[in-house]
Amino acid sequence: MRLIFAGTPQIAVPTLEALIASEHEVVAVLTQPDARGKRGKTLHPSPVKVAALEHGLPVLTPEKASAPDVVAQIAALDADAAAVVAYGQILKPELLDAVRLAWVNLHFSLLPQWRGAAPVQRAIMAGDEITGASTFVIEKGLDTGPVIGTLTEFLRATDTSGDLLERLGEAGAPLMVQSLTALDMGQASPLAQGDQDVSYAHKLTREDAYVRWELAAHVVDRQIRGCTPAPGAWTTLPDGTVAKLGPVTPVPGAATTVPGQVRLAADDQAADGGDESAAASDAAEQGHKGAVLVGTGTHPVALSWIAPAGKKPMQASDWWRGARLGDAAILGDS
Repeated sequence: MRLIFAGTPQIAVPTLEALIASEHEVVAVLTQPDARGKRGKTLHPSPVKVAALEHGLPVLTPEKASAPDVVAQIAALDADAAAVVAYGQILKPELLDAVRLAWVNLHFSLLPQWRGAAPVQRAIMAGDEITGASTFVIEKGLDTGPVIGTLTEFLRATDTSGDLLERLGEAGAPLMVQSLTALDMGQASPLAQGDQDVSYAHKLTREDAYVRWELAAHVVDRQIRGCTPAPGAWTTLPDGTVAKLGPVTPVPGAATTVPGQVRLAADDQAADGGDESAAASDAAEQGHKGAVLVGTGTHPVALSWIAPAGKKPMQASDWWRGARLGDAAILGDS
């Protein structure tokens, strides 16, 4: 089967590689235009473009994929179908009609759950225990098309969105190959999604990534993991500047503190058993000796790394020593 592949980030590369290695023929690759780096000077090709050029494939990088001239280019390729993984543009009906069978999208959720731009991030932040990936036929609605195939994946307690996306990207590659093969052989039976259990995964904003320490520790933990690596969880420091944060570890049983209050874990266990609650708190913190703890709406969490504005990420303990803050310092209070 003659295929077009549309994708942009690294998460899409495993599927492109799997299709190239399959019995199908990838005749062209559609990806986003080269983007400027953080300093805004040098243009960088997308990971999908890099992979496609390594295999000698023709690459199209239009600003608007559904522009008439691009649609004409796609139609001229005489493709049977197109595979889409995190391409980054809305595909209009005229483009969808430019292939013989269908455009098939690999979406990283169990549809109709978490339709939209950030399914993995939202699943982690919501505390889902099971997620997965779905291949579906693209139609006019947002991730509403009939589903061809699915796979499931358990969320791990320490998964960041980057971790989970990497696993789903690898696992989803053969699912896409299988779905396209079934479509080519007339053996695919796409099933309508229905209207029950629908949820939406709106794109994460900077506000979504602002850590609200007054929430429960497990909610803070999920929020930060869902925003790692992008857009990056952040808080304000006592001087009002901004800092990004890495994943945290809830410390149940540790002494409660004011939400956002930052301190070192207890260095020593209680000297005697006169105060059982204090002894228990100190004991809970022993496994995190030297860790930097931040108060939440329940028990504290231990920071892993922190990146103050203009600085590279550093271990939280190194930051604490250099910052020389007192135990009354509050994060997120500016």
